[in-house]
Amino acid sequence: MRKDNRRGFLKKSAVAAGATLAAPAIAKSRQSANDRIRIGLVGLGGRMRAHVQALAELESEANVEIVAICDCDQSKLDLAPKRYPELKDKKLVAYKDMRKMFEDKSIDAISNALGDRWHALSTIWACQAGKHVYVEKPGIHNLFEGRQMVAAARKYKRMVQHGTQNRSSPNIVEGIQKLREGVIGHVYAARGIDFKIRGNLGRIRPSPVPAGLDWDQWLGPKPMRPYSQFWHRRWYWILELSSGCFANQAVHELDIIRWGLGLKELPTHIAVTGGKFVHEDDRTSPTHAAWMYQFRGGEPMVTYEHRSWYTNSEAGFRDKYPFVQPDYPVGTIFFGTEGYLIFPDYSSYYTFFGKGRKYEPGPSKSEEGHPMVNTPHFRNWIDAIRAGDHTRLNADIEEGHKSTAMCLLARTAYQVGRCLRFDPKTERVIDDEEADRLLNEPEYREPYVVPKEV
Repeated sequence: MRKDNRRGFLKKSAVAAGATLAAPAIAKSRQSANDRIRIGLVGLGGRMRAHVQALAELESEANVEIVAICDCDQSKLDLAPKRYPELKDKKLVAYKDMRKMFEDKSIDAISNALGDRWHALSTIWACQAGKHVYVEKPGIHNLFEGRQMVAAARKYKRMVQHGTQNRSSPNIVEGIQKLREGVIGHVYAARGIDFKIRGNLGRIRPSPVPAGLDWDQWLGPKPMRPYSQFWHRRWYWILELSSGCFANQAVHELDIIRWGLGLKELPTHIAVTGGKFVHEDDRTSPTHAAWMYQFRGGEPMVTYEHRSWYTNSEAGFRDKYPFVQPDYPVGTIFFGTEGYLIFPDYSSYYTFFGKGRKYEPGPSKSEEGHPMVNTPHFRNWIDAIRAGDHTRLNADIEEGHKSTAMCLLARTAYQVGRCLRFDPKTERVIDDEEADRLLNEPEYREPYVVPKEV
């Protein structure tokens, strides 16, 4: 795209360039049930592509419009029309600081695809400014943040949808319903898996901050440190910035497990084993890990395993049933007294019965290509906004908090190297100050502090 055309695409202004350090002032959303819902995009990375595609599909159907974009990296603002073709003909206001976007009273809602470290504070700021929020998974980096996000959503009566989009997949909903109706008998155990090839991620090598990147704002709540491309590009596998393998894919599978088993409480015991077994690089997330949860009363048994190198498949039988899943799958398996049921992707399920593993077809409606079902999840969010009722959300932030808490408990047990005893009612670790501090007493860097009073 020519430079002058790009300038026409982005309405750059003093508002976009300047930034104050105060949280945005509390404001009321302007939209009524019949008005067009005006949406701002925050965090123009790879995951935002799915947000843009879904919102573009809903533009006419749901009367929504993308009106602004925000990223602390100027290069991402400049490349937005190329990276997201659906935006190329739109007249958008561009911001480098989200707080300025949140001050715009004409914006009703925020589509948030920032990194894990930013999810809580950005969502709370947006709620305080009167904006509804769709926030990417995993929604939280510690339990304190999750409680504060729920509190902000309720106090300001905002619809905050968590990005665990399986809850809006018609076929996953159908499979969960059959599970609860007893299709495989009494369900006594569930297992989530995540087998993906992850190569050597490299080393941390400090270098100059790229032109146009606000490194201070990118780090946000985390301690200041010299720029390195490893931190900037590999943050997903650094436990200080994210929850790595304990939440990246696991939050989807553990959310399905909580949902399918009807678990209202978090576990009472968590044990983890794992480590870096393949690559010599600077990631702090393990290449392989397995963990187990125990709940009050002892049942059900819930396990999860992450493998990031060559392995057999598990959530399916590709040799016999090639439609089930690729060789290195993700998935969720429920075990019952009559058989087992698997969810090998985001839009299908299959059941197998008895000793002979008799196969029974799953979804009543085919969804070719097993899509990521983003559009139904965004549609549900928009419907809840128009109704003004958070109970209509398929993945309300409170559910997101609980499912991500399962991930954080495993991450913390791995970090401290011991089994954790946990009180689900108080959300505190029992007799382990180090683990409890990691989960509930985060340290933030001024001015990027998640408030104790929202």
